[in-house]
Amino acid sequence: MVEDTPRTPAATATLRPNAIGFVDALAIGLNATSPAYSLAAVIGPIVALVGVHAPGVMLASFVPMVLIASAFYYLNRSDPDCGTTFSWVTRALGPTTGWLGGWAITMTGVLVVGSLADVAVNFGLLAVGLDGWAASTLIRQTLTVLVIVAMAALCVRDTQAAARLQNVLVLLQTLCLFVFAAVALYRVHAGTGSLDAVRPSADWLDPFGAGSTALTGGLLLGVFVYWGWESAVNLTEETTDPSSAPGRAGLWSTVVLLATYVSVAFAVVAYAGTGYLAAHADDEEAVFASLAREALGGWDWIVLLAVATSALASTQTTIIPASRTALSMARRHALPRRFGLIHPRYRTPAVSTWWVAGTATVWYLLIHRISENALADSLTALSLLIAFYYALTGIACAVYHRRRLTAGVREFLFTGAGPLLGAAMLVWLLVEAVADRADPANSSGGTSWFGLGPPLVIALGLSLAGVLVMLARRAVSGAFWDERPSVYGAPADRTALSARQARPQPVPIVSGSREDH
Repeated sequence: MVEDTPRTPAATATLRPNAIGFVDALAIGLNATSPAYSLAAVIGPIVALVGVHAPGVMLASFVPMVLIASAFYYLNRSDPDCGTTFSWVTRALGPTTGWLGGWAITMTGVLVVGSLADVAVNFGLLAVGLDGWAASTLIRQTLTVLVIVAMAALCVRDTQAAARLQNVLVLLQTLCLFVFAAVALYRVHAGTGSLDAVRPSADWLDPFGAGSTALTGGLLLGVFVYWGWESAVNLTEETTDPSSAPGRAGLWSTVVLLATYVSVAFAVVAYAGTGYLAAHADDEEAVFASLAREALGGWDWIVLLAVATSALASTQTTIIPASRTALSMARRHALPRRFGLIHPRYRTPAVSTWWVAGTATVWYLLIHRISENALADSLTALSLLIAFYYALTGIACAVYHRRRLTAGVREFLFTGAGPLLGAAMLVWLLVEAVADRADPANSSGGTSWFGLGPPLVIALGLSLAGVLVMLARRAVSGAFWDERPSVYGAPADRTALSARQARPQPVPIVSGSREDH
């Protein structure tokens, strides 16, 4: 292998340290979940399943998320690696399992980035009164691709600028959501609503009120609603106090999301009633666009803007975990070395960022050509991948820290029992989801692919592709698969961080350089 001499110091081959602080990481974690869009997408289907107990489902969905967030916090303290689940599962459970966890994370970005950008464009056009543009498939798809390119370019160019944008967007969408919730609840109290309003009750917080079957379906949707908070942890190497701040940002993100989701769910169900929401369960635009017009009149642009900014912010933040995971995998020879190349000036994972954005764009355009239902089904498949790698992380936390479990009650609960309980809940939801999605009748439009529901086919297809790519990579370079599982506190682990930092880093991208894969 022949390489040109880099024109910049070797230090530029690492990500930029101390680029963002705790507040920036918190904003990124919140925006990655796309709160306004997530609510618009799932509040109708959840109400269709559990009725007025939608706030209770939001509360119940928080439980596995905060338990897995605890796993992320403690694993990040032990190994602050931007690859998060990939790195940790590899160390605890072995390279094959770790590789599959990393693949799942990168594929979630591919599946959802295009959809998020599409929603940002659609609601943005509606917010400024360009309904005709929003109705044009060509205009929407063109603008969506431009949004993906712009967000990817910002991720490559400046992590600090991206973080500042996230701070503005999270404040804007949260403010808009709470204004909407406050007005809706006031109109319910004053009796001036135009729909079938229902007086809110504390009983709505009971997730079991509609029965266990309905609760299972609601929790599956809840996994999607909370997903994304761990993006803050993927920026660990670029955050001040990397061993603590990113993990705390992830934990606090789930708490802030809980407050937001429960309060807005109360407001939406109280103002619209279960009949309206259930009737429009498959139309996210009707839930927040039409409902905003009902509640706010000429001020409906507030909610439309909230959803647009939410999806726009999440388009950017969803690229982050996928690109950083690919970077971490390349560092350890689990992917070709080019995926680990870092821009010499901006010190961001340029190649992996553009790879995620490009692949997501192709997926978005391809899936749209199949059908609108196929796009919805790809998002449903997303929840299966999310549950898979979240569960792996919870298991890895308990396995890796098994020598700490008897050190005290705190260690037992937060590094062992809690993460394992969260993982068990997610495995249960994953099994239920597979069984449910195997029936084509439960997919969008009742479509059948190979006798199964399209979401399950998409998830299984991506998983099979991951296995094939892994086998091909192992045949080319098996160095990564020589790694052996380790345990916290073992002699080799006491120097884990310094060893990781001492690993050969990829050279920067420089004009005229050449290298093998």
